[in-house]
Amino acid sequence: MNIGVLALQGDVREHLSALAECDALARPVRRPEELDAVDALVIPGGESTTMSNLAITFGLLEPIRKRIAGGMPVYGSCAGMIMLATTVLDGRPDQESFAGIDMTVRRNAFGRQVDSFEADVAIDDIPGDDFHAVFIRAPWVEEVGAEVSVLGHVTSGPAAGRIVAVRQGNLLATAFHPELTGDLRVHRYFVEIVRQSSAR
Repeated sequence: MNIGVLALQGDVREHLSALAECDALARPVRRPEELDAVDALVIPGGESTTMSNLAITFGLLEPIRKRIAGGMPVYGSCAGMIMLATTVLDGRPDQESFAGIDMTVRRNAFGRQVDSFEADVAIDDIPGDDFHAVFIRAPWVEEVGAEVSVLGHVTSGPAAGRIVAVRQGNLLATAFHPELTGDLRVHRYFVEIVRQSSAR
């Protein structure tokens, strides 16, 4: 089971490390031929406009869209959530996404870098205490389609109730950065999605 991490921009190393701790073979993906060699993909946090432009430059936009349409499991955190959305609010007019999850996401919804914060998030399907989540210029989900399961909301503070974790089939997205906390439950959950997909 090979899981790629889209290595165009963002916190690639942290995701590679978290996946390795989950006993997954993780490798960076920068080229279409590297995408062909993996069973699943993680889209890291970073800057979604830059990531979108680099995906086009490196010839990865359409190959990733095709793999998603073909059922490849993908997990996106923060900017990765934006890249997986079908509709992006407050993005640049020319910004492209992989359009995998039927949801409307608002970029930088919680504010600028100085407004970054930590909060507890209750996540369905993941046992244990609420997840202590790190939000950095994070998006939130404003609307989801009928096939999307809402897995997580912020549980307290001014952002209470905001949707910050979703799943649609083999596609998973969070507005926060689990790779920065040392809590591997989200990554383990995704690895299990990949295992089940591979078994099918």
